Amino acid sequence: MRRVLGILAVLILSAIAGTARAGVDVKVDIVAQRMSVTTSDGEVYDWKISSGRKGFRSPNGVYRPTRLEKSWYSRKYGGAMPHAVFFRGGYAIHGTTAVGALGRPASHGCIRLHPANAAKLFALVKKHGAGQTRIALNGAAPDDLSRFAKAPAPSKAKIAKAAASKQTIAKHKIAKTKHHKPATQIARPHRGGGWEAARGQILLRPSLPAGAYGYQPYYPSGYGWR
Repeated sequence: MRRVLGILAVLILSAIAGTARAGVDVKVDIVAQRMSVTTSDGEVYDWKISSGRKGFRSPNGVYRPTRLEKSWYSRKYGGAMPHAVFFRGGYAIHGTTAVGALGRPASHGCIRLHPANAAKLFALVKKHGAGQTRIALNGAAPDDLSRFAKAPAPSKAKIAKAAASKQTIAKHKIAKTKHHKPATQIARPHRGGGWEAARGQILLRPSLPAGAYGYQPYYPSGYGWR
């Protein structure tokens, strides 16, 4: 009896161990922008990814798939998400048409894959089950990889053109100032030829007699103070 119980115990432990080993292990290295996938069947894959760019970081942590969507479209960001494996809210591992950006941050937080690789991962998760799939995200993208989050630096030609434009504007302002009379300038009175003629007539008039009234003191004879 004890022997039978021992055999049953070994079989149960073997089944539990086999179940524990079954599944899909997904590791996302955000610094390296790569994903490694291993399965209990011995399958091993290593793929390039695009994680969240600066301002849209992908969430680090360990997760289980919450749902699978073969054909999904993001109404928030307006993009197709084929073979999406959601693992936290709206975050998912999915395929992308922007394959040229794979290998550097470019998403709004999701993990992007080549469409063929996304389809493969989708099939593995569906085969082994969400409960037997582990998804781990680690690391953070350095700033030099967040190329979509920074404005491009101006070229030397653009800088030289802007400097030349500023100099031209300054020259125009100086020239305009030299030739422009201020509006507040007070106009000087203009004396025409008539003024000079009148002035000459006044100066040429004969002088009045010495005894003329109004130009000499008038002393009547009866006042006695003269």
